[in-house]
Amino acid sequence: MQDALVIGEFRFGSRLFVGTGKYKDLQETEVATFASGAEVVTVALRRVDLAARGEGSLHGVLTKLGVTILPNTAGCYTAADALRTARLARELLETPLVKLEVIGDEKTLFPDNEATLEAARVLVKEGFVVLPYCIDDPIICKKLEDAGCAAVMPLAAPIGSGLGIRNPYNLMIIREQTKLPVIVDAGVGTASDAARAMELGCDGVLMNTAIAGARDPVLMAEAMRDAVAAGRRAFLAGRIPQKLYASASSPASGLIA
Repeated sequence: MQDALVIGEFRFGSRLFVGTGKYKDLQETEVATFASGAEVVTVALRRVDLAARGEGSLHGVLTKLGVTILPNTAGCYTAADALRTARLARELLETPLVKLEVIGDEKTLFPDNEATLEAARVLVKEGFVVLPYCIDDPIICKKLEDAGCAAVMPLAAPIGSGLGIRNPYNLMIIREQTKLPVIVDAGVGTASDAARAMELGCDGVLMNTAIAGARDPVLMAEAMRDAVAAGRRAFLAGRIPQKLYASASSPASGLIA
């Protein structure tokens, strides 16, 4: 925890957040989640019955793993729906955490910036720790920060696309201008995408399809765990400057004739 990720009052050792959808069964969900090393697992409240408890339930599995559940408002297309879902999540799980999603388009699943900002302002006033899913737009990220959100979660690419980071320059601007944790959310396809996000200075990565949709989800979960950790260490270490021409790695002085 020397390099802990701090979001509001919460501290996490792992910077990999994972979802629970698209696995073939609950056992695969459990094994892959454990292999990922993730301490935060997001669950779509409108698609999963978290009121079901005990053995054989998703809530039971997550409780067994000892992870922090991050309820999300996936499937909401209006601010009102997102607010209703977030409040239900707080009642069911007794947590102030919420991943705020307000979708604006069914085909691309891009978020509705205006509705997201509207809902975020209300939830912050109600005491929620709000992590909003948003476009990789520095302007909306700044507005969400000013609204009191605890982090910003810009997409790398459309949800489930596996395209990887489409605009690293926007992510760099977002990282530069905000004091909040930046969690890349959506579009990661493989371990190099996760490592790249962390090397850019992002504070974490959230993914679901990249792991659950892999040929071997458990092995991919391990790969993502290691990639996020390696990318973070590379960022902290500080990469060498990029140059057009070669630069000898051996000293020029003291050459043997």
